[in-house]
Amino acid sequence: MKLRHSDVTPEKLYLSRRELMAGAAALAIVGGDVTREATAAAPTGAPLAATPNHAYRVADPPTKVEAATTYNNFYEFGTGKDDPARLAATLKPRPWRVQVDGLCAKPRAFDIEEILKVAPLEERIYSLRCVEAWSMVIPWIGYPLAALLKQVEPRPGAKYVEFTTLKDSEQFPAQKPSFLGFGSLDWPYTEGLRLDEALHPLTLLTVGMYGRVLPNQNGAPVRVVVPWKYGFKSAKSIVRIRLTDAEPKTAWNKAAPQEYGFYSNVNPNVDHPRWSQATERRIGEFRRRSTLMFNGYEQVASLYAGMDLKKNY
Repeated sequence: MKLRHSDVTPEKLYLSRRELMAGAAALAIVGGDVTREATAAAPTGAPLAATPNHAYRVADPPTKVEAATTYNNFYEFGTGKDDPARLAATLKPRPWRVQVDGLCAKPRAFDIEEILKVAPLEERIYSLRCVEAWSMVIPWIGYPLAALLKQVEPRPGAKYVEFTTLKDSEQFPAQKPSFLGFGSLDWPYTEGLRLDEALHPLTLLTVGMYGRVLPNQNGAPVRVVVPWKYGFKSAKSIVRIRLTDAEPKTAWNKAAPQEYGFYSNVNPNVDHPRWSQATERRIGEFRRRSTLMFNGYEQVASLYAGMDLKKNY
């Protein structure tokens, strides 16, 4: 049966959450430099049409939208799960540009409106697993990251893709050194994938969820979703995508290498040093469930053939 957005959550309930989002003045990113421009208003709660892709759909019912937009990890807004929703109004997602460069033949900057038109938007219902042993099922909207990377023509020497999140302490208050004493991450937030991981059709360049543009607290205006890895690998509010021949230094790996490896595949056989990864709790459920290898996305297993996934955690 085709899932309607009204089946996921009532429209009135969803729109009530959008009161947390702001809508004016913004920034432009060109070559990684930030300049402020008082121009377009943010598309607060704007509908975003997408064609459901039933080949990529978790059988479980989606997490309620009020949970998915108020229980978040986004350390640029703070370490509390409710901090992003409380503080996200400071982020101005329009205008926005993403620089795509490095080892490619045609480096360029993409305006967010250009990003929306690179490939047809589709809705995929993915499960995303957090390292703290909780998970959600979310109807994401986007298209394969490979479609964007194809635009810049990666060179033969490119082996990795690095993602960089916006660095602006006026928009991301937790980037201020004085913010509640939190300073464990080296801003800007960076993440990375091997090129074959980035080109896998499951890796989604994401611009919306639940039939709407991305809320600020969920990574507006553009993020990646890599469903077989822990959620922190799915970089949010991206301003730069760089192709490189060297493994990128990633934010959490720099902060705590003994806890967060570069690969960070969901693996129930590799515990976090402070908790087990063998089970998880789906938000909205009370019972715990067994964690599936690669979060259940078995089609990526061939990417790691012959690798020691305990060593390459």
